[in-house]
Amino acid sequence: MHNNAFIGRQPILNRQQQIIGYELLFRLDQSSVSADFSSDMQAGTNILVNTLSNMGADWLVGSKLAFINVATSMLESNFLELLHPQRVVLEIVESVNATPELLVRTKELRAQGFGIALDDFAYTPQTAPFLEFANYVKLDIQQLGLENVQSLSKELRKFPVLQIAEKVETKDEFKHCLDLGLDCFQGYYFAHPETLSAKVINPAYANILSLLNMLRNNAEIVEIENALKRDVALSFKLLRYINSAGFGLSCEINSFRHAVTILGYQKLYRWLTLLLVTASSDSGTPPALMKTAVTRGRLVELLGQHMLDGTDRDNLFIVGVFSLLDVMLDMPMDKILETLLLPESVTEALLDRSGIYGPFLELAEACEDPDMSDVPRLCEHLQLTPEMLNRAHVQALAWVEELGV
Repeated sequence: MHNNAFIGRQPILNRQQQIIGYELLFRLDQSSVSADFSSDMQAGTNILVNTLSNMGADWLVGSKLAFINVATSMLESNFLELLHPQRVVLEIVESVNATPELLVRTKELRAQGFGIALDDFAYTPQTAPFLEFANYVKLDIQQLGLENVQSLSKELRKFPVLQIAEKVETKDEFKHCLDLGLDCFQGYYFAHPETLSAKVINPAYANILSLLNMLRNNAEIVEIENALKRDVALSFKLLRYINSAGFGLSCEINSFRHAVTILGYQKLYRWLTLLLVTASSDSGTPPALMKTAVTRGRLVELLGQHMLDGTDRDNLFIVGVFSLLDVMLDMPMDKILETLLLPESVTEALLDRSGIYGPFLELAEACEDPDMSDVPRLCEHLQLTPEMLNRAHVQALAWVEELGV
């Protein structure tokens, strides 16, 4: 069957702000139907399962879980048996009533190994019976309001379920839900710049920024080596990334000089960008923010591979990885770019999503939006089919897992 659905994603984080899974979002190609297909779930079922089963096991991301919306028609069908139960959490949408037949079916699916989540949960006689079989309960904090979240959360503690706060859009909302004792959090609250107040660049990043500029200036290898030697942990991390499965080299790189010989400065620059975003692990940055930056880098690069190659591909990667630097460094993007020697085409994309690379970054960001409303337009503009986007998306997620970020 022709694949005519675009895949998007929203991360689900634990209390340590590590990503444990993604809700997979879908948007139909020829219409503006919402991602959860609640109006025509049977069509949604066919597209969803075909999209995922056509990808084989590739879309199963590391140890992450895939959360997928299901309504009555999908629960009743045998399509679900085509999916990988140990890695899939079925989100029963709020419109589904707990009939005796559906309760039996839910029990069967749970026995097969599927996780069961109750989406946008409200405690009603129609939904309460599902609690017996649920692993997760999702609470839409915007719809419920934080006061009601508190009372419902308390009520749900009688059941052995993990509570997921959904539509967490600000760091304050996250903190409030954390204090209430919720287990997991869904949304990109961690990736949105709020008040960017840092006056100087955190020392954890300063060394890498100077290394990046040395590479851009074609400094002598010995100078760069000396700078790396001052930070042993950094050198170790750089070699670990370069030797990871995600890099795909046939020989092991054992020194910086060896890396320069094999890769050249341009390729090394791209790997130092990874060090820049992952250096933040020592400065209290959420692990999910680092992972999202690296995923964006790889996705932006893959989205552009049918049009651009060579240096452009490295630049696409850099654009994606650097797109969250303002949040990481707690500084406005224009101030950060003053400290980095970057091609104008890269700074245009980072400042206002313009120039040759801008639309690819825009598309990568649109895949993170729950509505995915700009995805069809941007794909058309960039001559990308749903298959091309979905393949790139899944490959990017898998690559980041291989890298071990």
